[in-house]
Amino acid sequence: MSYLSVRALPETLRTSGFAAITNAYVAIGAAFTSQVHFLMLVNTTDVLLHFSLNGVNDHFVLPAGSQMVLDVASNNTLPGGSFLFAKNTSVFVKQTLGAPSLGTVYLSSFYGYNPY
Repeated sequence: MSYLSVRALPETLRTSGFAAITNAYVAIGAAFTSQVHFLMLVNTTDVLLHFSLNGVNDHFVLPAGSQMVLDVASNNTLPGGSFLFAKNTSVFVKQTLGAPSLGTVYLSSFYGYNPY
């Protein structure tokens, strides 16, 4: 049995410096240009931050100096396809208990490409 390979290709790194993070949600860079399978968030700021996938509701937190990987397609067993973060989705960040005084939030995203 042969398997078709699907390449994991990166989108451009998105960032939000500490000075841009306020008590209201702000987008971390531009919206996704592809359907994304894998996200990595790194919080190098000095505070706990809230994150949202719609810019309104809190979806998860990330403590200071930590990172999170959201891989929604790795163990896919669905015959019709895999889970994805939709094209044009943005990830938003806001401060939680106080304003960060240093650091950056980094958002890496990867999408699948099948050249066959």
